[in-house]
Amino acid sequence: MKDLLLVNLRGNLQIVVQAAKEYCEQLGVDACIKLFEQFKSYEGLYFFLGSYLSSSEDPDIHFKYIEAAARTGQIKEVERVTRESNFYDAEKTKNFLMEAKLPDARPLINVCDRFGFVPDLTHYLYTNNMLRYIEGYVQKVNPGNAPLVVGQLLDDECPEDFIKGLILSVRSLLPVEPLVDECEKRNRLRLLTQFLEHLVSEGSQDVHVHNALGKIIIDSNNNPEHFLTTNPFYDSRVVGKYCEKRDPTLAVVAYRRGQCDDELINVTNKNSLFKLQARYVVERMDGDLWDKVLQPENEYRRQLIDQVVSTALPESKSPEQVSAAVKAFMTADLPHELIELLEKIVLQNSAFSGNFNLQNLLILTAIKADPSRVMDYVNRLDNFDGPAVGEVAVEAQLYEEAFAIFKKFNLNVQAVDVLLDNIRSIERAEEFAFRVEEDAVWSQVAKAQLREGLVSEAIESFIRADDAAHFLDVIRAAEEANVYNDLVKYLLMVRQKAREPKVDGELIFAYAKIDRLSDIEEFILMPNVANLQNVGDRLFEEELYEAAKIIYAFISNWAKLAVTLVKLKQFQGAVDAARKANSAKTWKEVCFACVDAEEFRLAQICGLNIIVQVDDLEEVSEYYQNRGCFSELIALMESGLGLERAHMGIFTELGVLYARYRSEKLMEHIKLFSTRLNIPKLIRACDEQQHWKELTYLYIQYDEFDNAATTIMNHSPDAWDHMQFKDVCVKVANVELYYKAVHFYLQEHPDLINDMLNVLALRLDHTRVVDIMRKAGQLHLVKPYMVAVQSNNVSAVNEALNELYVEEEDYERLRESVDMHDNFDQICLAQKLEKHELLEMRRIAAYIYKKAGRWKQSIALSKKDNMYKDCMETCSQSGDRELSEDLLVYFIEQGKKECFASCLFICYDLIRPDVALELAWMNNMMDFAFPYLLQFIREYTSKVDDLVKDKIESQKEERAKEKEEKDLVAQQNMYAQLLPLALPAPPMPGMGGPPPPMGGMGMPPMGMPPMPAFGMPPMGSY
Repeated sequence: MKDLLLVNLRGNLQIVVQAAKEYCEQLGVDACIKLFEQFKSYEGLYFFLGSYLSSSEDPDIHFKYIEAAARTGQIKEVERVTRESNFYDAEKTKNFLMEAKLPDARPLINVCDRFGFVPDLTHYLYTNNMLRYIEGYVQKVNPGNAPLVVGQLLDDECPEDFIKGLILSVRSLLPVEPLVDECEKRNRLRLLTQFLEHLVSEGSQDVHVHNALGKIIIDSNNNPEHFLTTNPFYDSRVVGKYCEKRDPTLAVVAYRRGQCDDELINVTNKNSLFKLQARYVVERMDGDLWDKVLQPENEYRRQLIDQVVSTALPESKSPEQVSAAVKAFMTADLPHELIELLEKIVLQNSAFSGNFNLQNLLILTAIKADPSRVMDYVNRLDNFDGPAVGEVAVEAQLYEEAFAIFKKFNLNVQAVDVLLDNIRSIERAEEFAFRVEEDAVWSQVAKAQLREGLVSEAIESFIRADDAAHFLDVIRAAEEANVYNDLVKYLLMVRQKAREPKVDGELIFAYAKIDRLSDIEEFILMPNVANLQNVGDRLFEEELYEAAKIIYAFISNWAKLAVTLVKLKQFQGAVDAARKANSAKTWKEVCFACVDAEEFRLAQICGLNIIVQVDDLEEVSEYYQNRGCFSELIALMESGLGLERAHMGIFTELGVLYARYRSEKLMEHIKLFSTRLNIPKLIRACDEQQHWKELTYLYIQYDEFDNAATTIMNHSPDAWDHMQFKDVCVKVANVELYYKAVHFYLQEHPDLINDMLNVLALRLDHTRVVDIMRKAGQLHLVKPYMVAVQSNNVSAVNEALNELYVEEEDYERLRESVDMHDNFDQICLAQKLEKHELLEMRRIAAYIYKKAGRWKQSIALSKKDNMYKDCMETCSQSGDRELSEDLLVYFIEQGKKECFASCLFICYDLIRPDVALELAWMNNMMDFAFPYLLQFIREYTSKVDDLVKDKIESQKEERAKEKEEKDLVAQQNMYAQLLPLALPAPPMPGMGGPPPPMGGMGMPPMGMPPMPAFGMPPMGSY
């Protein structure tokens, strides 16, 4: 490709471009581009990249294409790519196009408009005198960027006429705000005057239009105040900010119009326009604004306050503005400044001098901030809220001022309260009360005297005040001070005004305290509303028993009268009153008092009325016992047994008392009244007092046999009786008690243990009993018991008895035990016996081996002791042919011919005849074998005869059976000739051949027996 271009660039360019397109993937796009650039063949580069551009996002390729198109004059293609492509380098492309200076500026416009190079574009077009393209760009391409164009034209010192014409040509499409900003930055706002006036004349309300117009008017000083106050569309903050450096007063006008608080405060502070600031703040009446200007951090606060006090508020005629200012001063906690303000308004004959609220506020503020001025204000001012201000003065501890306020407004009660509660001068209060002579004032003085403990003086003051409302406090204070004579006077006055149970009751109590009992009797006979019951109870509590006696007798409260008489030691009268009251509580109180006074006769009268109540019985008993009156208590209970209303509790309690103090009577009492006793309670008492015999009896009566048995065993010296214990043990529920009883008898009554065991035999675990006795080494002691229970065939019992029999060498009983009871360790016993010195014991061992199936051991042991008969019997029972034949050989070896013959006879079923004959013939013992041979021949001859006989009988039976069958067939054939012919049935579908000779449905013909498969009846077999 390079060679082709070297030879003929123009002629071979098309071939090279085609080759580059075809093999660009192998060669690489960059290599192809470098090749064309090397020969400066922009035309080839243009054609090569044109096919590759749509699929590439490489900025360098897009730029190379734009460059090639521009250099080859393809302006439309340059315009298209700069407008559509998103991948070229904007800065690089812009610079190239400016350097290329194409006749058509649209590609450059595309790049600068899309990527924000509008000032560069404007500068390029203006310097190259391409004004037509500037107008086209602003009017058709992007009017929104006109402010940037105007700004750049101003920087390039373009004639104003061209700029104005450009602006007016697109005035409806221009964004005003950025246009104004561009002109304002260059101090050329007046340039826009015509444009803005056109917009206003067209009815524009755009805030930016009016802001700009306002700035122009301010700069031209063309009556700006009129514009600022009348124009409703401009932004006060923007215009005010513009005015600050030109004329701060105009800025204040603008800020006031827009209520721009922060901006107005700042500009007035900066320019010391505090009078304007004060007027604005007062007129504004905004709490937040007041808080802001009055905050301590405001270094200009003092100057503002001075202007507010001296100028702004005195000029104001609006109560709302004054109220807002006062409230702001209060909120800012500026009491001294507030006083200064209020004095200016209230005391200097302004329009607000007689204002009720301001006078209140002035005094209240002085109370808070400058108390020394309060008294002067109180004397000079008349139109304020006396009660409320007086209360505030009291709270501020300005008591004299408060007293003066209340006195000025004739609030005598509040005034005397100040003297009493705050100044604390009862003497001045009394003087004031004498001067005003008001009941309410005297009442307040009386209450204060009462609080100070001057009870007599207080009562006198209450009487002067004719005040009966506080009788409760007076009564309480009089009782504490013990001035009952004065209290009687006061209560008599109160009774004239009110009928209160409390008053009448307290009057009776006061009479009692000063021992005027006759007055009490006279008073209760008169009409009254006293709660005599409560009065009597109170007199009783205060130990005024004589007065209480009068009251209780009058109201017939016999219960309380009885108790009162007890306190007066009048016991007989107390008993009579208790009888009338007929109350358990009263009876108890009188009874206990009589016991304490050792009046036991009267106490018993009371007690008999108490103990019939189950709930009170125990309390009476404890009271007597705590005072050691045991005999008297027992006498009381014994008397109670005969009462008609006697109950279980009396019988039980008497039993408990006997258990504690008269144990000799306890058993008799239990046996007599066992059905009327609370047995569990008496059980506890007997247990505590250790009456074991009686306790056992009670357990038995209560069916607590387990506890009875336990008690007997634990306390046997006192409680044990053999017959009784046997009866109890049979009925116990706890199985462990059986074995505890076994231990008990083993230790204390071994002579009776078998009797006890026999009684419990059906309930005991015999194995456990044997273990107990074995551990104790006393098995022989319970041998009768074990013999009695051996029938149960228990292993432990069997082994224990066998052990005893071996020790006693009682082989007969041992043989009997082994025969009848097989539940024991037979091998162990056999091993133990096979070494015994007694022959019979060793025979028993062999016998046990035989029973256990250990034939060889049994036979060997019998051989050892020459017990040949035992050997033969063992072999016979074993059923083992080999053992039997070995025994024959043994007898032959020992020369025991008679034993040989006996063995053949005893083991006849096991010994084979050929073996017997062989042994006899070889050992010359044929004579001793003949009995066996004769028996054998006879046996087999009988067997053959029996077989022949059975065969003959079988043949006879078969012949008889065949004859019966033939007779039956002949009888059936005789009747068959009389029956109609049976036609064959048509064949069934799918079946061939004639039907079977059946009577229908596959069954044989009626009356004929079934035929065998081969047409013949079954025959008997031989």
